[in-house]
Amino acid sequence: MDKVVVFQEAIYKLLDEYGQYQPSYGDIKVVKVIDPIGHHYQLMIMGWFKYIRSYGAIFHADIIDGRIWIQHDGTEDGIANRLVDMGIAKEDIVLAYQEPFKRAYSGFAVVS
Repeated sequence: MDKVVVFQEAIYKLLDEYGQYQPSYGDIKVVKVIDPIGHHYQLMIMGWFKYIRSYGAIFHADIIDGRIWIQHDGTEDGIANRLVDMGIAKEDIVLAYQEPFKRAYSGFAVVS
């Protein structure tokens, strides 16, 4: 199976899993934003709690040059670790939210 398809399926599983969690307060929705052609995937929250607007990414991942680039990870357990548990090699995961020089110490792909 094509590597990109395997990556997409793993990311879709994470989107589905984390997308089931709904905040226990306010009128806040969890929304999947998927661009399968451009390979951009986000899980967002948006809505209101009393008079406060809630809006932002829970996580954002892209597939770039044959690797999963995690642009943002606001999950407790870390989607990189979850991807590894699903069988994705650490060399195929870039922690894009880390400074390039720190990536060498992460155990994940080193790409600048």
